Amino acid sequence: MQLKVGELARSSGLTVRTLHHYDEIGLLKPSGRSDAGYRLYSQEDVARLHGIQALRHLGLALNDIAGLLDGQQAAPDLILEQQMRALDREIAQATELRGRLALIRDGIREGTEPAMQDWLKALSLMATYGKYFSSAELKAIFSGFKKIEREWHALLDEVRVVMDRGAEPASADVQVLARRWMGLVHYWMEGDFVLMERWGDMYRREPSAHGHKGGPPTDMFAFMQAAIELRMGLMLRHLTKEELGRIRPLPEAEWAALNADGLALLATGALTDSPQAQALRDRWLDLQNRLVGGDQDMRRKLLLAQRSEPLLLAGSPLAAKVRDFLLQGEKTLDPHVT
Repeated sequence: MQLKVGELARSSGLTVRTLHHYDEIGLLKPSGRSDAGYRLYSQEDVARLHGIQALRHLGLALNDIAGLLDGQQAAPDLILEQQMRALDREIAQATELRGRLALIRDGIREGTEPAMQDWLKALSLMATYGKYFSSAELKAIFSGFKKIEREWHALLDEVRVVMDRGAEPASADVQVLARRWMGLVHYWMEGDFVLMERWGDMYRREPSAHGHKGGPPTDMFAFMQAAIELRMGLMLRHLTKEELGRIRPLPEAEWAALNADGLALLATGALTDSPQAQALRDRWLDLQNRLVGGDQDMRRKLLLAQRSEPLLLAGSPLAAKVRDFLLQGEKTLDPHVT
């Protein structure tokens, strides 16, 4: 039994034009022709068409299908592996796109109904961020910012005050702010120095991101970059980049609380060997140990760096008199450090 092209089209759900195309490219040539020249398809032809449709349903290209059916290409498992890899890429791209759309949607839901310019700005920013970070990384960055947002905006206000006053990046006042800036970013990015460097690189390269989503305006970024580079240069005299990368993020509030309690204790006239002083010192040591992951050699290096570099000491989270008070009872440092 043989089927005419129209009959095969109706039974297969394909169009006559598609069957003609398959014939033209040699994918499915009819076994015979009628006296009038019409294509006639045999049972074997129909079986081949079923195979073509099955492979097309899997997403294989027509060229791959022809090679598989005729045994002229790679083994079927290699073709299928190739198709699976292509699908994996499509899934990854779709997942990434969905993640970015979700970030834009969440940003809109957090605010008021956006005007067209706000909407276009959100799309532009997401395109900018997407050059440097995956949607998963951006989600972590944006959600992590919430834990420092209040302190961050307060810090930006303080930086603006010292800038308006004409302070220099190397001044003690600015170095205090630089240490807090670095500490907040460190805590925000959960101590991931690679992520911090990429964020800084993005900010340097992309002026369109300045001043948005909590980011500092261009002039403030340049000002603080100069202060931070100076501070990092001083740190690198005493510790390697690898060692700095091992420093753990700690909440600024814990340092502030320690400093406040130290000032209060000093106001009472407490002695350095009193139980209250030792309890405060234990808290300080605990913070230091958490900062360096228990590495005592690194802890000594940090203290020595502060001792050797006045600007680093100026940026310490502890007031000088509190730090001196705690150091007087410190028993684990080398003598030349204290």
